[in-house]
Amino acid sequence: MLIVLSGQSGVGKTAIARALAVAIAAVHVRIDTIEQALRNTGLTVEAEGYCVAYAVAEDNLRLGRTVIADSVNPWLLTRDAWRAVGKRAGVRTVDVEIVCSDRAEHRRRVESRASDIAGHRVPTWREVLERDYHPWHSERLVIDTAHVDVSESVRQIVTASV
Repeated sequence: MLIVLSGQSGVGKTAIARALAVAIAAVHVRIDTIEQALRNTGLTVEAEGYCVAYAVAEDNLRLGRTVIADSVNPWLLTRDAWRAVGKRAGVRTVDVEIVCSDRAEHRRRVESRASDIAGHRVPTWREVLERDYHPWHSERLVIDTAHVDVSESVRQIVTASV
């Protein structure tokens, strides 16, 4: 199965992805890690990080692993690309949009974050607000981290994935 966690920076995607990966023994594919690794080689990163992630995810899906994709996934183009990965691998794709409906809490999280990836710079609140993040128009599970913690988020995703 491919579980795609999407949402703006600072809403809790990575914390949920890590806990979910441990809970269900899945592979965690994180765009931030891939993009920073590419930047560390001197590349300017645009779509390359997502393309690498799609390939790594598909390889693992074909091995029978469950994969958790962790990315902002801001556009229909990237959302469709993740679904295409699942389709090519012959597995079910579960889309999950992580949100934080409490704007003050979301801002606090963004402004208090420190990167856990060497050399990676987390976005500022202004950059989060200015990001080209398109609304969803397709079926997905929505988890609001202003109201549920990581363990409840994991429980909801596992339940929806059955």
